[in-house]
Amino acid sequence: MKFGIFYELQLPRPWEPEGELTLYHNALDQLELADRLGYDFAWEVEHHFLEEYSHSPAPEVFLAAASQRTRQIRLAHGIMQLTTVHPARVAERIAALDLVSRGRVEFGMGESASITELEPFDRSFDEKRAVWEDAVRAVIPMFKEGGCEYHGTYFDFPLRNVVPKPLQKPHPPLWVACSALETIEMAGRRGLGALAFQFLSADAAHAWVHAYYNSFTKRLDKLTDYVTNPNIALTSYFMCAETDEEARRRADGIPFFQFALRFYGLNPNRKRPEPGTVNLWDEYEKWKRANPEGLARALSGGLIGSPETLRRKLRRFETSHIDQVILLNQAGKNTHEHICESLELFAQEVMPEFHARVPEQDAWKAKVLSREIELEEIDTARFRDRYGPNSVQITPQAAE
Repeated sequence: MKFGIFYELQLPRPWEPEGELTLYHNALDQLELADRLGYDFAWEVEHHFLEEYSHSPAPEVFLAAASQRTRQIRLAHGIMQLTTVHPARVAERIAALDLVSRGRVEFGMGESASITELEPFDRSFDEKRAVWEDAVRAVIPMFKEGGCEYHGTYFDFPLRNVVPKPLQKPHPPLWVACSALETIEMAGRRGLGALAFQFLSADAAHAWVHAYYNSFTKRLDKLTDYVTNPNIALTSYFMCAETDEEARRRADGIPFFQFALRFYGLNPNRKRPEPGTVNLWDEYEKWKRANPEGLARALSGGLIGSPETLRRKLRRFETSHIDQVILLNQAGKNTHEHICESLELFAQEVMPEFHARVPEQDAWKAKVLSREIELEEIDTARFRDRYGPNSVQITPQAAE
């Protein structure tokens, strides 16, 4: 099993004069540390206009800065929005980042999940999947040598040679965001790596891994001509400390992350309030005071705990054949010091055991892809709940 780290670049209120400056440079320090410690991937999101939740609209800039401070870690878009930018600009930025990083880019693609992000770019929420598919068909040929043109439903591009070209040939590995669990099956069918949020149980992970690889091997339907990327990466809430109690104490930002997802997810098409009208951190503090038991449940899930607790949880998920776990602990007001200590302790006490078994996972996957191992077709209907009873629970009234 490989390990990544995940960044939304969250910045809850109240905002200090140089809060964003500190946020960005702390995150770059954390990536530099993760590279030295042997983490495999650094994933960075793209979001627009989402106050407090994500101050990361230009991941290619952040990852380019990280490329000059790191040597080994893969620099991963998790994801770049193909619905809010022209495909040629996407291809140019991915190629330029691949060059400055000496071939370390992972190209994660997605649609955007909020009307607040899509509307300013003249995209409707209802058409985002169709726009994304059209963009994938347009952007991939732009990585090839020579000129290309594309005439699709949403993008019309005359014959041009999009330069520069990426160092990785024919293109960096391709991934797609799977914010809804059903999208995991779609990722397999399209031959793309799946970027999913944590499953609620090892049984759910087992079912969805089977669904992904069965779609990949039996129902492959690529959007255009590209190299497939059979991989499943699972994002999990994370904080590692010497004891479970200390890890939970340090992880207050994790329930804030969950609260923000649920708070905005209750609104139609995930529309955010008008700028400056909601203090999300204050709303979270109100929820905490009213729901101490709910807070405790939220801190009991994910990968929050001592090294021994995290080893035990990861061993269960490892049997499901997840390729990568992406660790999310830059959340809310989790401190830079605690994030760094968590990364160090996990790398020392937990990661080596699972890194040592990566060859076993690769051998299993090779047999699945060659159909030497036939996976059972498992009904995933029982495993479509993304949140579960231990996650932050809020009522529609709380989001008004």
